[in-house]
Amino acid sequence: MKTSIATVSVSGSLPEKLEAIAAAGFDGIEIFEQDFIAHDGSPRDVGEMIRAMGLEITLFQPFRDFEGLPAPLRAKAFDRAERKFDLMQELGTDLILVCSSCHLEALGGIDRAAADFHELGDRAARRGLRVGFEALAWGRHVNDHRDAWEIVRRADHANVGLILDSFHTLGRGIDPDTIRRIPGDKIFFVQLADAPRIDMDLLYWSRHFRNMPGEGDLDVTGFMQTVVATGYAGPISLEIFNDQFRGGSTRTVAEDGYRSLVALLDDVRRKEPAPALDLPQMPARAQVKGVSFVEFATRGDGATALETLLQTLGFTPAGRHISKQLSLWTQGDIRIVVNRETTGYASSAYTMHGTTVCDVGLSVDDATAAVARATALGAHPFSQPLGPGELDIPAIRGLSGSVLHFIDDKSGLSDVWSVEFTPDQPGETGAGLTRIDHLAQTMSYDQMLSWSLFYTTLFGMRKSPMVDVVDPDGLVRSQALETPDGAFRITLNGAETHRTMAGNFLADSFGASVQHIALATDDIFATSQALAARGFEPLPMSPNYYADLAARFDLATDLLARLEAGNILYDEDATGAFFQLYSRPYAGGMFFEIVQRTSGYPGYGAPNAPFRIAAQKRLMRHKGIPKR
Repeated sequence: MKTSIATVSVSGSLPEKLEAIAAAGFDGIEIFEQDFIAHDGSPRDVGEMIRAMGLEITLFQPFRDFEGLPAPLRAKAFDRAERKFDLMQELGTDLILVCSSCHLEALGGIDRAAADFHELGDRAARRGLRVGFEALAWGRHVNDHRDAWEIVRRADHANVGLILDSFHTLGRGIDPDTIRRIPGDKIFFVQLADAPRIDMDLLYWSRHFRNMPGEGDLDVTGFMQTVVATGYAGPISLEIFNDQFRGGSTRTVAEDGYRSLVALLDDVRRKEPAPALDLPQMPARAQVKGVSFVEFATRGDGATALETLLQTLGFTPAGRHISKQLSLWTQGDIRIVVNRETTGYASSAYTMHGTTVCDVGLSVDDATAAVARATALGAHPFSQPLGPGELDIPAIRGLSGSVLHFIDDKSGLSDVWSVEFTPDQPGETGAGLTRIDHLAQTMSYDQMLSWSLFYTTLFGMRKSPMVDVVDPDGLVRSQALETPDGAFRITLNGAETHRTMAGNFLADSFGASVQHIALATDDIFATSQALAARGFEPLPMSPNYYADLAARFDLATDLLARLEAGNILYDEDATGAFFQLYSRPYAGGMFFEIVQRTSGYPGYGAPNAPFRIAAQKRLMRHKGIPKR
């Protein structure tokens, strides 16, 4: 089954689009008429350029307002079609998409439309071409794939078939299971697009908010299951209209498209095996058991300040690397590595970002399989020369060039701490921190869909609805991803302006990935007292916040007093309560968070975010935070 993408889905000139699409791994393209017209090469030159890049033209589109027209408009429509047939033959493609008419003078009637398509099929057959009919969700008379199929069926011509588009079916709420009744050999082409659920005009929704499969809320996997059940074996193509993608990186959007398509087809293959799904097989999504370690690249005074902060958080030195300037700090099940190396990857990360999280290790069920799946989805493997006694731990590149290492038990990789580190003498007991609750990554807003897709196609994770976080100087959009059991949680925070705290962190750190680490405790008040005894300085919160808490929630007076005394934030919902305590910002705006979840509280304290950000900005403005 060949993979394809419409040229309209990515930004740039036609040659730029083609180069990115070919590099991403697609087999072919739908050439969008506007992209061809805007290019200054002849049809023959364009066809040769496409094939020279290892691509084929799977479809020429669109041909509009054809069926059901009265004379003399009908004759003119056939004349237009003949001209497009000329163009197709010069380009070197045999299939044209005809979308259902929106013409104000178009007449209804399935038999009338079928007669038009039968004649068009005769004309196409004389040239060795084929015609595909697609029902636009806003078509004047035909807006349902079932009606389009009936027209194709009655046209009864070997060169006329149906084109299906997931958006036009799912966007109108049509049951995709009806596709199973269509013969696979009469489906000439399949287009896929996802979209967020938005209550708006169908045409506007389609033209501005489509996105890659897996990035929206439509059941594109279920749609594709019904398609393969028919025996369809033709191209599977992406047709995405999205304002963000039109202004984004051509290469990134193409790579995301390929990743989404391959992951979708893999999901379909697992749910509804079909001979047509003959793409190379890949391992299943990796199951993440938790964060094995977080590694900081740092040096000099920055390293000293970081280790002092770790001590106040109750971490103790647990070991030193056998051959490198790495120290291991632990508490509960949390491991933090402080890397002072002056050569290699971590050194480069420090040079670019200052003190930064350069590496995250994830405990997975199968590390080798995780990298194999990631590579099949277009991720970039990472490696660097091994020192004496070091284990070869599989890894890939993550956000902003950071690294994700995969550690499992089956390969002995979880022994890295005893193999590569010389243990220190046991230190004092910690402050009650047990595990990493979640990591928070900061990025530009236009990267959010890309990285959400990265995580959900590689790991078994689910998405929470996107929320808006109000910063005193702008808006930050946040989306949480987590494994079903909550063992691994990550929040993606998209900044649209450098004036927000997230945007300022990105600018000052030259795009560092992790801005904060949330650490879990079972008793935040006991942890708060233990931290205070170690000299930890919490983020000071305004008394106004606690006055508002008293109005929002029915809290006991003594609980409210304990919250205020410890600068602890609070939220609750129907499932449970959530407590938060923050460190002061360090190293250009990074910070730690300590959280306690009671019962089944699923969130991240989003209502508290504006007040936390305001407090952080007050502190950073008044005292200044070193960037290193």
